[in-house]
This record gives sequence, structure tokens and C-alpha cells, in this order.
Amino acid sequence: MERTTCCVVGGGPAGMVLGLLLARAGVEVTVLEKHGDFLRDFRGDTVHPSTLRLLDDLGLADRFAALPQRHVRSIRLPIGRDGDLFTVGEISSLRGKYNYVAMVPQWDLLDLLANEAKREPTFQLRMNTEVTSFLMERGRVTGVRYRDRVAGSAGELRATLTVACDGRGSLARALPELGLREFPCPMDVWWFRLPREERDPQGLVGNAGDRYLTAMIDRGDYWQCAALIPKGADDAWRAQGLDQFLASFAEATPWIRQVVADREPRPRSWDDVKLLDVRMDRLRRWHRPGLLCIGDAAHAMSPVFGIGINLAVGDAVAAARHLAEPLRKGTVGLADVRAVQRRRWPTAAGTQLLQRIAHARVIEPLLQGRSPGIAGQPLRLAQVLTKAPWLKRGPAYFLAYGAGRERPPAASLRRSR
Repeated sequence: MERTTCCVVGGGPAGMVLGLLLARAGVEVTVLEKHGDFLRDFRGDTVHPSTLRLLDDLGLADRFAALPQRHVRSIRLPIGRDGDLFTVGEISSLRGKYNYVAMVPQWDLLDLLANEAKREPTFQLRMNTEVTSFLMERGRVTGVRYRDRVAGSAGELRATLTVACDGRGSLARALPELGLREFPCPMDVWWFRLPREERDPQGLVGNAGDRYLTAMIDRGDYWQCAALIPKGADDAWRAQGLDQFLASFAEATPWIRQVVADREPRPRSWDDVKLLDVRMDRLRRWHRPGLLCIGDAAHAMSPVFGIGINLAVGDAVAAARHLAEPLRKGTVGLADVRAVQRRRWPTAAGTQLLQRIAHARVIEPLLQGRSPGIAGQPLRLAQVLTKAPWLKRGPAYFLAYGAGRERPPAASLRRSR
């Protein structure tokens, strides 16, 4: 029988940040990741200013800066009949060193965090280890059962506290006492790539087509594209053919017509277009004795605003600050994990409320071929925003920091030079 102080289930951004912070604070922590590496197609690659400041506080800014990346400093949307691009969020206008969103392949970020955590004697990362169930004793979660996906063997790992960071497919979500609450989503997302040239716009660019919306992320030599399509329309739209979709995409995005027509590589089959089944939900309770859920395990977010990773990292930092000392002393109890939910619930719930408003007022009408239900004329509003740069700081600050900044435990800090 194996034992650790804190068992972290899932090696995504929340799990790796929590593991690193706890290990630096002297807590024995074991992270279990079911995959053999961190490579995934179209994982969220946005690293927001709040996370960049955290990496700086941890002494990792220089190594992060050495990773291949692209900086997004503006949010641009097409407004009006001609689809003119207006900048509605200028991240570069924010004060501070990190006034941009870094686009970095998530596997590079996770490798950086894992390699740094492995320097701590109390940290262990076990890949190819899939959690199959929780260990329960007298109503308390006391660890997990797992399966080694390479050897095929099974085992048990007992822990003082188990933290579920394994996303919206988490085993914890099946526990009825946590009370999963689901919200309707009007869309799914297609992920695909298109080549980019220097004469193209820069930053984050939105576009609108016939019953779909796109967000195009500047990745240097290519665009990472997300096409929002009506919920459940994947099979019917694919039956119409990839060429028809690409043609309509080019028609709605005049400046990129040359990309779709001549530049390579571009999608050649539907295998190059990945489907994300969008869901939005939230646990009523993120905890029970011996268990805490954070990140997507506690609150699956819509891709609207692109801040899911930002929230997950914030959850991990808040959890480390509240739990490091009780875990190290062996006094962690239900009050400690409750404190994490009290701290983070308003941010998660508030963000989901804004996403639901965006779904109902903007996304759903556009996907149904109707005008968005927002007051005023979009073109006039965009012109006001363009002429008043200080108004752009609102959406820019929300995208950069969310509702506020979480601070890690002092014992985990290693400031960059």
C-alpha cells in the first residue's frame, strides 16, 4: 500500500501548478496523469498576465520566455456590413510588465512546470496512471485506486487529501452529494489551422459567417481557428462538405480569402477539423471530507472569453495558499477545503454568468441567423470604443486578470532576477 499527503488527480495546468506550489511549501504531493505525455490537439494555449506574473513570482519567467510563443496584445472584432475590424480590447494599454497574452503550446508550459516540480524532494509525477475510483472509509475519501496503463497493473494510493484536477470528465462529478448543475450551451466548436502571413492582422481576431462565428488566434506562422457552430450541427455540417465550409469561411473573412485559396497547409479533410463538445456546468459543492475539486472538475467553462486556464490556475494558487500549512502540519480538515470554494466560487459563478449572457444575447442569435440582442448599433458602439482608448481597458483587464489576482503561499516563491 502506497501513501502520500496530497494526491493530485490530473496533470493539467491546475494540477501541475498545485503540485509545484505544495511541494515547494514542503508538502508531500503525488500527481497522477493518465496520459504518457502532455501532447494534445488544440489544448488551450493562452497564458494570461495573471499566470505570467505567477511564473515570475516562482522564478520561472526567464525559462518561460525562452519557449516558442506569440504575444496577443489586442482583441479585434468585425463590425458593420463591410466587416471592418475594430479593436475593442487593448491589452497593451494595461499597466505592468505583462500587458499581453502569451500563446504557448500547453505541453511546453506543463513540461516546464513538471521539470521544476521534480526538483523538489517531496514531489512525484506518475504518468500513464489512470485513476479508476476513490477509496472510501466512513464517508471520507482516503485516496484512489489506479491502473498503470503501460504495465496493466492496479494499485491503491492513500492520501490525507485528494484534489481532483482531471477536468470535466472527473470521477468526482459522479458523486451525487456534490450536485452537478448544468447550463445550456448554444454551440459546439471546430478547431482547425490556417497558414498566416505577415501582412495579415495581428492579435486575436473575431469573424462572423452564415450561422457561425470564429475566433482566430495569431500564432506567428499560422492561425489557430475556432469556428463556433450550432449545438449538435456537426454531422449535418460535415455532410455538406469541407470545401463548402472553407468557401463560406473565406466569404465571411475577406482579408483571409487568399489563405484559404492558395496558402498551404490548410485543412484537406475533416480529419484536420477537431470537434469540441462545449459544456458549461458547476458543482454546487466542490468538496467532501478528504476531497476537493478545482478547475474544470469543479466548473467547466465555455470557451467564450478564453479564460478557462486562467481560472484553473487561480483555483490552484488559492488552494495552495489555504491548504499548504494544514497539509504540512497534518491538521487539514473540511473547513480548509470549504475555504477554497468560498474564495473561488464568486469568480467562477460570475464568469459563467457573463458567458451565459454572451450566449443568449450574442452567440445564439447569430448562430440562428438573427441579429444579436444588444442595445444600440454595433458599428456606432465600436466607433466610440475606438475613439476612447480608456474604455478598452475594461474588457482587456477582464481577459488578463479575471476578477482578481490570487497570491501563492510565501514558501513557494522564488522570484525571477
